[in-house]
Amino acid sequence: MQFITENFPLFLQLLVAMGLGMLIGVERTLAHKTAGLRTYGLVALGSCLFVVTALVIGDTLQIDGSEVMRVVAGIITGIGFLGAGAIILRQDTAVGLTTAAGLWVTAGIGIAVGLGLYGIAISATILTLAALTVFWFVEQRVRE
Repeated sequence: MQFITENFPLFLQLLVAMGLGMLIGVERTLAHKTAGLRTYGLVALGSCLFVVTALVIGDTLQIDGSEVMRVVAGIITGIGFLGAGAIILRQDTAVGLTTAAGLWVTAGIGIAVGLGLYGIAISATILTLAALTVFWFVEQRVRE
């Protein structure tokens, strides 16, 4: 029981990260995209998990904070590969760029939550949802 109570704040961080990612995923699911609720939730959760783990290990071993930034850099690199896999070239047109960008931002949201920057994470989630919904309508009007 002590393990759970001691680690409950970390669990809440992971839960918040996953929840914010899932909010973006809901929009993508409603837009009928293949990467949806689970994918975006897992990207945010995973990013947060790596950062929180690095912070806990850093505190335990009294390691300098720059090591956490190496983990962040690794997340950004890794999500780039995931995003690249989401982009498909179809009839001389790139498809999946918005999905790749959304996954990249979602990883950033997870990183922010892992670092305890909840305000930034929530703001980024709101702005991302605006970009995916409101700006979609604007883009459609401009194309007409």
